[in-house]
Amino acid sequence: MAPSAMTRWTTSLSEARPVPYWLDDPARPRPEPALTGAETCDLLVVGGGYSGLWTALIAKERDPQRDVVLVEGREAGWAASGRNGGFCAASLTHGLANGLTRWPGEIHTLQELGARNLDEIERAVARHSLDCDFERTGEIDVATEPYQARELREWHRETERRGLAEGTEFLDAEAVREQVDSPTFLAGLHDRRGVAMLNPAKLAWGLKRACLRLGVRVYEHTPALTLKPYGAGMAVRTPYGSVRARRVALGTNIFPNLVRRVRPYTVPVYDYALMTEPLTAGQLASIGWKNRQGLGDSANQFHYFRLSADNRILWGGYDAIYPYGGRVRAEYDDRPQTYAKLAGHFFTCFPQLEGLRFTHAWGGAIDTCSRFSAFFGTAHQGKVAYAAGYTGLGVGATRFGAEVMLDLLAGERTERTELEMVRRKPLPFPPEPFAWTGIALTRWSLARADAHNGRRNLWLRTMDRLGLGFDS
Repeated sequence: MAPSAMTRWTTSLSEARPVPYWLDDPARPRPEPALTGAETCDLLVVGGGYSGLWTALIAKERDPQRDVVLVEGREAGWAASGRNGGFCAASLTHGLANGLTRWPGEIHTLQELGARNLDEIERAVARHSLDCDFERTGEIDVATEPYQARELREWHRETERRGLAEGTEFLDAEAVREQVDSPTFLAGLHDRRGVAMLNPAKLAWGLKRACLRLGVRVYEHTPALTLKPYGAGMAVRTPYGSVRARRVALGTNIFPNLVRRVRPYTVPVYDYALMTEPLTAGQLASIGWKNRQGLGDSANQFHYFRLSADNRILWGGYDAIYPYGGRVRAEYDDRPQTYAKLAGHFFTCFPQLEGLRFTHAWGGAIDTCSRFSAFFGTAHQGKVAYAAGYTGLGVGATRFGAEVMLDLLAGERTERTELEMVRRKPLPFPPEPFAWTGIALTRWSLARADAHNGRRNLWLRTMDRLGLGFDS
């Protein structure tokens, strides 16, 4: 990279605030008061991100008489739920390829359940008046290297052969650049209905308001400290009080699970994003993008990008940083060296936007598991349920996970609980230093594959055979 180019691109970051764009909103709701004293309820939900909010909301929709309490350690939506790219995908399996590899016998059912789940999210947005800029725009996976274009075409043919290509279309270079014009785009695979764009923080805040309207008692700045059996139910201690509940649903994701045996199944991987200033009409016309689809490129170290409601471009991904020891710390949320790298990649993709500036730059932890998609389980004789491991694709899948947790707590055999995906868990991560060494070697191997026409080395091939992996 030429020094002059680097200077131009880093200059674009000079006024970027190191806070998530979505959370930097003057309309952000005030938090609910913290819990003080003792509470009792039928269902306690721990965690005020999507996982917990959907669980509390659906619990009240299933049974309006159920007494539900939700506790959140900070504020609803402040962590991954308010920091992500706002891609709400139908996929429950972190993409069709991952699902087909792991659950080939269930893949048609998983695809159907995922499509139904996204439809239910769209209906919930309307039913509860969730003002979250929901747009069912679809998504395009783009190829930026010739081998990626070949692989996209071959993959589309394979999904057609298996009857899994409904709603998708292969785009050659001319066709993809008619949708969004970048000189780097060589082909695309367009999923017309399987992804919606939304404002992720507004979705979380809207879900909180809907929960409150239905009678859920929400306590923010109330971390759950311990979980223990108490009589016929469970008791959770908080800094200023406690909650006794017949059943407990844990939606804490990457934060330490109150069921200790669950902790080795997830590690935090930090992801980073930039947000531009709003594009002018001329700038927007220079890149097309009339249909506002979400986009992602096809490399192992990939970028995801989309338009906001006010025509900013969110540009994120590429680096995926695992901190030694798997600790979640606020200082990891800011990484200037990644922001500089992302800015350079942005202007390589869209050179016609030279001079555009970034207003926000931020990061956050993703709860990553070895199979890339959520896992589920119960503890304490079925009185506690948990879901975790969404690996960056939880905006939509967390609603499905909420349904699974409620089914498990009810002791019901449903189409969801009978899935192998629900009944089996991923492989846990090893202790340090093996986890850090393995993840670092995998990241290096993925970058090397990107630089060598996608060729996977012995380490990656071995990870594939073991059903393990790591993905940015």
